[in-house]
Amino acid sequence: MAHAPLPLVRRETVDSAPHTAEGQGGPDRFTDVQSSEEFAELRRAQRSFAFPLTVAFIAWYLLYVLLSNYAGGFMGTKVVGNVNIAFVFGLAQFLTTFLIAWWYSRHAAARIDPKAEAIKERLEGDA
Repeated sequence: MAHAPLPLVRRETVDSAPHTAEGQGGPDRFTDVQSSEEFAELRRAQRSFAFPLTVAFIAWYLLYVLLSNYAGGFMGTKVVGNVNIAFVFGLAQFLTTFLIAWWYSRHAAARIDPKAEAIKERLEGDA
């Protein structure tokens, strides 16, 4: 049974505050912040950390998967007792994940959070 599509409803924002040149009191202030140099610096700080580390981690993970599939002899090499290279690499994946999370939290606290807080305070001060 086919249903008729729902009609599109345009919702108007409930904004009784007047719009000023600075964009206070309405959605324009968010657009103004987004296009500001301060916000661009915030995005740069986040992206300059997140993108390279994401690419590096995915490459590291794919190396692990590819070695597991195509280099079984190497991955089966015993390191100590019954512990082989595949097991060590698998544990290293977990270790890498936790190290990246720890490193990112330090990076965010030092470089991202102060910038985000300044933007937030400016927006809340304009409200």
